[in-house]
Amino acid sequence: MTWRFALMIEPAASDDTREDFGATFQRVDPSAPALSVGELSTQRGDGIFESIGVVGGHAQEVQAHLDRLVHSARLCDLPEPNLAQWRAAIEVGAASCEPGESVIKLILSRGVEHGPAPTAWVTAAHAADFRAVRERGIRVVTLDRGLDSGAAARAPWLLLGAKTLSYAVNMAAIREAKRRGADDAIFVSSDGIVFEAPTASVILRIGDRFVTPEPSGSILQGTTQVSLFEFLEGRGFETAYEAVPAASLLTADAAWLVSSVRLAAPITAIDGAPVAHDAELTGEINAYLLSPRD
Repeated sequence: MTWRFALMIEPAASDDTREDFGATFQRVDPSAPALSVGELSTQRGDGIFESIGVVGGHAQEVQAHLDRLVHSARLCDLPEPNLAQWRAAIEVGAASCEPGESVIKLILSRGVEHGPAPTAWVTAAHAADFRAVRERGIRVVTLDRGLDSGAAARAPWLLLGAKTLSYAVNMAAIREAKRRGADDAIFVSSDGIVFEAPTASVILRIGDRFVTPEPSGSILQGTTQVSLFEFLEGRGFETAYEAVPAASLLTADAAWLVSSVRLAAPITAIDGAPVAHDAELTGEINAYLLSPRD
């Protein structure tokens, strides 16, 4: 992925009511150095981010992503983002995107150690081509997250419900999945409850019900998952948030990993065992997810 656009932001207070935030933006060369060596986002992963899919210049589910940015900031004790400022920055980023699919990233860092804080920026790039994955599907393995299903409530400092920059564990899980001959992973709690994938939500179809793990604080609730549930409810299907036993992964009628940029990837095998998948419904789901959504 080649970054084509970068915009540094001077974060405004959350109650700043100005109508034009242009003076707080500085467009920079995405290939040139822009951060201090003391930046805590790079030294400690101390910050939060959002990835927003862009289709034909339209940034998808902007309000949902901004709401989650605020939620993550509160969990991480970061200053509350000014949503009008971030929305304006997203509009500038989306205007820079080429036809087709792109991705905008929002980053809010604690800043420079012993220096100015916080640091914020927005980037935009052409998205990877996920068409084959959406049609062919993916193989996944289940990996122990090393935590039980009650860990988030017992230890909120683990920040399990925040979208933080500390993604080393997530990336290690994907590498482990590939070592095992799969494409991706699903995290499972030590007491056998499904959490999420390293970069996606998990959705199961059980009969005419669509189920995803309940947003108990142990997972990051997906913006695309919420939008997809609205689509499915409009089609007359029942949707539910539940504690999902790991055993349900192999008995479901179909399953998907869903995220903002890859969209819906049907699962074709779990831990080496083939599972059923619905190509026709997956096509309908992705057609919806590729349509403009606000």
